[in-house]
Amino acid sequence: MRLMKFGDLEIARVGLGSNRLTHTPEHVAFIRAAVEAGVQMIDTAHLYTGTQSEKTIGEAVGGAPKGVVVATKGGFNAGEGKPDVLRAQIEESLRNLRTEAIMLYFLHRVHPDTPLEASLGVIKEQMDRKKIRFAGVSEVDVHQIERARKVVPIHAVQNHYNLAERKWDAVVDYCEREGIVFVPFFPLRAGHSAGVDELARKHRATPSQVMLAWLLQRSPVMLPIPGTLSLEHLKENLAAEKLELTKAEYESLA
Repeated sequence: MRLMKFGDLEIARVGLGSNRLTHTPEHVAFIRAAVEAGVQMIDTAHLYTGTQSEKTIGEAVGGAPKGVVVATKGGFNAGEGKPDVLRAQIEESLRNLRTEAIMLYFLHRVHPDTPLEASLGVIKEQMDRKKIRFAGVSEVDVHQIERARKVVPIHAVQNHYNLAERKWDAVVDYCEREGIVFVPFFPLRAGHSAGVDELARKHRATPSQVMLAWLLQRSPVMLPIPGTLSLEHLKENLAAEKLELTKAEYESLA
């Protein structure tokens, strides 16, 4: 299994997205089973399913589960990056996740109505209070990351990136140079291509596993978070960590 450094942890390089997770007994059981299966990064947000995603994760793993990074986000909509609004969202996320400290907290979006420095100032304030351990930013370019790092250390960047969506190549390269974890969301929304399907048949894998393997080989700081509510699909995603593409195979997709 491929591992990467996150703070003082060594964690698996395929995580779990939870934007469709609702607060049901079945989904609480699913999160517990996901952790048992080896998931060590669970990504959620204040926005997801009207806070149900956070509440489900909080009930399932609560507190600060050993060896698991629970990441959440706030400030998605216009006006929500304002200090008072973001501060309230952080406090609600702490309650939802049933934790004294959020391991990784992302500013979900940067909006023209609030300078990112003002929003990140709230995150730094919460870090100083030991309510947040690590900070991240989402859907940002290199210049915005550099501005953010002047306010608070940035440990992770979460942008839309996959085999077909390559807009943020420069950000991936920057994160690799700087040792920042890059978390691509929608990592499997690339559609199937003949090349992917051919490699899947060759390796006796699924197209999704090939796309995840490509991402993992794209950069050592890559940590994709495919979303699923199926334990079978989750285990399939985790197994992609064992799939090694040859240089020629990798380049045929790039």
